[in-house]
Amino acid sequence: MSTTLAPGEVHLATSLAEATAMLAELGKDGEAIAGGTWTMRAAQRHDVPRRAYVALRRLPELHGIVPGDPVDVGALSTHTELAAVDARPAFECVRSAARQSAFPQVRNVATVGGNINAIGFPEADLVPALLAAEAQLELHSPEGNEVVALADYLTSRDARPAGELITRVRVPAPSHRRSAFERLTVRTTGEYPIVNVAVSADISDGVVRTARIAVGSVEPVAKLCSAATELVGRAADDRTVTEAVGEAVAAELTPRNGRDAPAWYRTAVLPALIRRALARLTTDSD
Repeated sequence: MSTTLAPGEVHLATSLAEATAMLAELGKDGEAIAGGTWTMRAAQRHDVPRRAYVALRRLPELHGIVPGDPVDVGALSTHTELAAVDARPAFECVRSAARQSAFPQVRNVATVGGNINAIGFPEADLVPALLAAEAQLELHSPEGNEVVALADYLTSRDARPAGELITRVRVPAPSHRRSAFERLTVRTTGEYPIVNVAVSADISDGVVRTARIAVGSVEPVAKLCSAATELVGRAADDRTVTEAVGEAVAAELTPRNGRDAPAWYRTAVLPALIRRALARLTTDSD
């Protein structure tokens, strides 16, 4: 196809094939747009405006949430929609992250796909929640479909091929899995978190069988922390272990300085947030 959009023009795509083909042709001169909450702040980040934008809101493949195992989430699902999903405790970290993020006006339009793809936005709340929940992404491009783990996607996010779109996000929700999310904010910065933490654990007979801890807003990109393995084989309510794990996670990270908080402060508050999130695994009701 030939793209004839004027500079700064927004094209409302009518099919997934049209959207991906147009984005592939535009390359770095184009950008997909959904809720627009990240794109509208581009000038504040000193980003160069794109020659054209491809709006995705009319694409049915990117809408809708289907609870189950896994929970099947359309990439254009908003934070408000995610917060209202009736799903198993395995999904609680995602639901809680969506519910606490930003302001209601933002939650009503900001999308899960946009949150995942917001490069340069370490404060994104859904990303650590989805990492802890072992989310898988369904991708579509002119070359076809692909399914990748979110953890793998983030390592190559800066270099993904033009024309590729996240269409669905799938979150495993086995009955024995529990999860939780915590964040610390400073209201004057627009409710961005200084630190956000998500935990997920498979628990049977009161013992942790697998565990994942993801931390956001401390490093430039949310990260899964290997210290979570220290929980495996231990009682889920063992407070001595959770104390040690919080300190071990903090030691894994290289915190960033920011206008909202210095690096040392992010490290200092992180263990307490992890302990609080881990405590929720055994105290929150189904």
